[in-house]
Amino acid sequence: MDTITLKRTNSTDPEFRTLIAELDKDLRERNGSVMDIYDQHNIIEYVDTVVIAHINNEPAGCGCFKPYDADAVEIKRMFVRAPARGQGISSKVLTELEKWATELGFKQTVLETGSKQTEALALYCKAGYTQIPPYGPYVDLPDSICFRKEL
Repeated sequence: MDTITLKRTNSTDPEFRTLIAELDKDLRERNGSVMDIYDQHNIIEYVDTVVIAHINNEPAGCGCFKPYDADAVEIKRMFVRAPARGQGISSKVLTELEKWATELGFKQTVLETGSKQTEALALYCKAGYTQIPPYGPYVDLPDSICFRKEL
């Protein structure tokens, strides 16, 4: 039986950087040239709230968050490697991110995903997120779907 563990870290973690490179490649394969617009919103400078999931000590998925406003964080860079999909990794990472945000005193999460990320859309709906109008840099991007959740 596989052992799934979660690690809290930051965006300088080499495993996170490797997973993000794979995420960017996956998004470009799914969405094509529209990623030229989205890439500018996916730049991760330093973030000290990163979660990496491991299966049997091998990195399998990740996510992070950054402050959005005084009460909310924005969930970013959720990804699970293809061989690890279907094992609940994304749910575990999302739950850990929400727990961490709550520990830091935040009351809500917001996030954006694309209309072609069907797995992400299913995950967020199942996790209790409600769709909201596009916010910030996503207002005029037709493929953006935004969500919010009360913690």
